[in-house]
Amino acid sequence: MSGQSRSTQRYLSRPPADEARLLARMKALMKKHPRYGYRRIWALLCREGFHVNRKRIYRLWRREGYRVPQQQHKRRRLGMSKNSCARHRPEHPNHIWAWDFIFDRDERGRSLKWLSVVDEFTRQCLTLLPERHLTSLDVIDELIRLMNREGVPAHIRSDNGPEFIAKAVRTWLSRAEVGTLYVEPGAPWENGYAESFHARLRDELLDVESFADLREAQALARIWKREYNEERPHSSLGYLTPAEFAARQPDLSLGATPLTPDQAPSAYEQRTLIAAGT
Repeated sequence: MSGQSRSTQRYLSRPPADEARLLARMKALMKKHPRYGYRRIWALLCREGFHVNRKRIYRLWRREGYRVPQQQHKRRRLGMSKNSCARHRPEHPNHIWAWDFIFDRDERGRSLKWLSVVDEFTRQCLTLLPERHLTSLDVIDELIRLMNREGVPAHIRSDNGPEFIAKAVRTWLSRAEVGTLYVEPGAPWENGYAESFHARLRDELLDVESFADLREAQALARIWKREYNEERPHSSLGYLTPAEFAARQPDLSLGATPLTPDQAPSAYEQRTLIAAGT
């Protein structure tokens, strides 16, 4: 080395012996869990026995150009039942409503139960109601208010949650002449319109806002519902908002008949009817 300046010498780094195996396992884990970031991948590697710190995983992640991809559309499942959204599709406004519950918590950890009702044809959110508790009779009262405003739908689609299959609800819907479409147990994709709406609700509101209490949740629900219906373009509607798409339907007023007293007794009257066995 005589005659060569030390300033011209460079250290040639060598990758650790386990790097190829580590990268191969990282790639396999990312393929299996495409929504996981480098921290979660690092935790899985540690569980598998790799002795590696988080900073090294981050450096490899950046060097290889890895990133969490944008959320993918859910795969359509096979074996749809006759009541699924893939086989029983909406044909006009007020043809089929979809309803479901989604759960969240406020800042103190207290439960929030959200009831949503969506018109499957126009994609309009008709109801977005957070409460501490919602019983089958509370659901009936909300449907009375909603159907007097929007008209009576031909069908309403739901899963087999206890509030939806309760005797009071089924009897009330029968009196209102609304057909029920119950999807198969354990097959939430069959209620795809409600599931898709809840994915947007979770991504754009529930995972973004922190609710101090029930009153704040209800206020923000009203704001988000208006923005969803009137400002948010919907790709399946040709990037119209649900309100714009609904306004363009020539037969929007057809079938929008409000409830009659004979069709829909109040929740209190319904309680009496159920107790009497009628």
